[in-house]
Amino acid sequence: MVAQEVESSGIEQGSCIVFVPHTTCGITINENTDPNVAFDMQHILNGIVPWSGDYRHAEGNSAAHLKASLMGFSVQVLVNEGRLCLGTWQGIYLCEFDGPRTRQIWIQLFAG
Repeated sequence: MVAQEVESSGIEQGSCIVFVPHTTCGITINENTDPNVAFDMQHILNGIVPWSGDYRHAEGNSAAHLKASLMGFSVQVLVNEGRLCLGTWQGIYLCEFDGPRTRQIWIQLFAG
């Protein structure tokens, strides 16, 4: 989705910021070839921040808020020759921690 946005933008050189305006999902860049990487990430995050714990947030989804903060809410990727400059194995991950839910992804492109 992000790659298509960049490629159709006409921007040859610059940068791309991808932002999620939600507090219970995050965004990151990691290996995107082996599906076990996503499994491992989820497994470790569940160990670090278990769903049930001594949380005070009344809504009951504190773990989702904490995991999203650990991932972050934006990534910035360079654009060269009209394409995202990601490493050979890299991909952009939307990390959903409180869903499924309908999410927005905001993309801002900068030429230069």
